[in-house]
Amino acid sequence: MKILVTGGAGFIGSHLVDKLIEKKHQVAVVDNLSTGKRSFVNAKAKFYKTSVTNPKLKAIFNREKPEIVFHLAAQKSVPFSLTHPLEDATINIWGSLKVIENCLRLKVKKFIFMSTGGAIYGQTRFLPWSESAPQTPLSPYGLSKLTVDNYLLNYYGPLRKLNFICLRPANVYGPRQDPSGEAGVIAIFVNNLLHHKKCYLNGTGVATRDYIYVSDIVEAAVKVIGKGRGVYNLGTGKETSVKFLYHLIAGLISPVKPEFRPAIAGEVLRSALKSIKAKKDLSWEPEIDLINGIKKTIEYFK
Repeated sequence: MKILVTGGAGFIGSHLVDKLIEKKHQVAVVDNLSTGKRSFVNAKAKFYKTSVTNPKLKAIFNREKPEIVFHLAAQKSVPFSLTHPLEDATINIWGSLKVIENCLRLKVKKFIFMSTGGAIYGQTRFLPWSESAPQTPLSPYGLSKLTVDNYLLNYYGPLRKLNFICLRPANVYGPRQDPSGEAGVIAIFVNNLLHHKKCYLNGTGVATRDYIYVSDIVEAAVKVIGKGRGVYNLGTGKETSVKFLYHLIAGLISPVKPEFRPAIAGEVLRSALKSIKAKKDLSWEPEIDLINGIKKTIEYFK
């Protein structure tokens, strides 16, 4: 099939492109390389260096005529969104709508949106969260992702008849994740410890996340090409505190004590996703446990 992947030079997107090409699909990548890397893009994929907000996007759709579109291009940092909400909305909402409108114009068979699970549900007591859990984002990033979900669920799906999937992954980690930004704490810890740099924990380190290895997310994404509809959480259902995570990684590299700094406003305290729907509809379950995923990540950064 002819598949277009926005954000295909990024961490998750490049792994997805590799898998799609492995399965003999024809793949085109759209990425402005603001966070992605040209070296991550599979040599068998066509590459267009541009943003999803650029008017050139229409011509790319016309040229490629994709049957399936994966939309992963995004402003992905929660801290950045807290201080730059306009930029976050421009990329994550307006840019997404431009991609969706092009999909409708060319009558693509399915639009697959990489949303977020960790930032959408906010501070709720009952964990792990299902897709129907209360959605109260605390950051512009979470709000922007939820806004696009709602456009798909309440407008583009029922009224414009777009065949779509929203994937809501937990905290994804693994090879190619950027260790230099605010997001991707496993990549940051691994890279810093390997290079004998200080590691910092926000607050008391008791905040929890549901960490899922990148290959498990890619497997789910490939599965929804031919099945599924609506929204799917993709997580392990297990909470891991940042403090525990740090000591787990440090124990495998260098047992150095971390330093603590103030908590960041807008970040959720606890997070874990229930993926029963994905198991039922997609026959999907995570395969890589945390310790093995971390070991794979360490080997990559070495």
